[in-house]
Amino acid sequence: MVFSSILFLFCFLPVFLISYHLVNKKHKNIVLLIFSIFFYSWGGANFIFLLLISLTTNFFIVREMDRNVEKRKILLIASLAINVGILGYFKYANFFIENFNLVLNYLNFTSLEWTKVALPIGISFFTFQSITYTIDVYRNIHKPLVKLSDYLLYILMFPQLIAGPIVRFNTVADDIVDREKNETFNNKLNGIYLFVIGLSKKVLIANVLGEYVDNTFLSPISEANSGVLWLTIIAYSFQIYFDFSGYSDMAIGLGRIIGFKFPENFNNPYISKNITEFWRRWHITLGDWMKDYLYIPLGGNRVKSSIRLYLNLIIVFLISGFWHGAEWTFIIWGAWHGIFLILDRLFLIKLLSGIGKLPRIAMNYLVVLVGWVFFRSESLSQSVIYLKGLFSFDAMNFSEILEPKFIFILIVAVIFSFSAAFSWGQKLQEIFYSEKRAVKAHAFYLVLAITFLFICSSYITASGFNPFIYFRF
Repeated sequence: MVFSSILFLFCFLPVFLISYHLVNKKHKNIVLLIFSIFFYSWGGANFIFLLLISLTTNFFIVREMDRNVEKRKILLIASLAINVGILGYFKYANFFIENFNLVLNYLNFTSLEWTKVALPIGISFFTFQSITYTIDVYRNIHKPLVKLSDYLLYILMFPQLIAGPIVRFNTVADDIVDREKNETFNNKLNGIYLFVIGLSKKVLIANVLGEYVDNTFLSPISEANSGVLWLTIIAYSFQIYFDFSGYSDMAIGLGRIIGFKFPENFNNPYISKNITEFWRRWHITLGDWMKDYLYIPLGGNRVKSSIRLYLNLIIVFLISGFWHGAEWTFIIWGAWHGIFLILDRLFLIKLLSGIGKLPRIAMNYLVVLVGWVFFRSESLSQSVIYLKGLFSFDAMNFSEILEPKFIFILIVAVIFSFSAAFSWGQKLQEIFYSEKRAVKAHAFYLVLAITFLFICSSYITASGFNPFIYFRF
């Protein structure tokens, strides 16, 4: 079940909101947990019991780790082993076995027999949050939760369960126990607006562009001309941005409605002037997680040699790529960004500092586009064919995909993605995302939200195309 489905919008969500607001304060967490378990079971019923058992085990290990000073490190390792082990088995076992069999075949040995492992939905996100809980308690950043149900709620809370944002334990620990101060009428209304903004980004922009992107990638890439390939990867860059940022907005909006303040996940990434800045703006919670729980423990910027610093960056971004998917394409995508982060530190930022903001934005966007080729391709061979066609400039015939709806939405996506590079765009965003509004302004935004909810619902009903890129990451 995804947020942009009729089932969620007009069945699950209304029943949940009514139930949540009818019960007293003491039972709100229980209602939220029950609906969250149901939400996950709808798409991952085969894994819900395994998930509950592993989380329960982790809860008691961490609680004992907090109490038992002598065994803290052993219990830390045990908790991390459970979390990383589950992620490694379900997400990466197929990848390693397949590649090991390729080596065996090359050496003329018999391949290993292997039944492919199904991937639980949202496993990357809830595993990272579980690891965050363990490490935050180990570092004494926050005490562990007293009740098992509260811990399960932190991990399984349906607004951010499937695709984040990655919510670190210390940022919501107190709100899990008591968030009455956040459940204001203003917060609930702003949550509704943010949810509808995210839904509109997902349904009215990402879905429209995604149809054309899929058509190109489902056709023989070698037969597509350079113009079509350029327009497709540009469309994909906006599809993935509005798809993922739209889902994040919906998650943050739902959180606001029930008293949680989840962290922002995107901040106009395409106006970045270099890859270093891009990763401060794109999937912010993942970047922060990688920095605090991987990069800094590796030594971060405090290492003595530049070589070790650059090695740390590459390791982090190879893992970041691999986190997105168990394919070589994702690893190459991570390495691509890691290389440009190193180049930024070596000379690139300084070298390009004098050419002006807009040329730097354009150049960085081109680097990101090339990376998206690897991210979207089904295989390394397809990505190589795509890149060859992209830079062949053999023809620039767009007639195959120049339909009015596609072009209009693409123009809208460009305006929304790059407007924040200008002062007028920043002011416009501040108005739309403002948290303080007068009563008349609330009335206007509420009418606008209902209107766009109706438009989105009509589009979802009329179109059978409603994917979500990060649904099984």
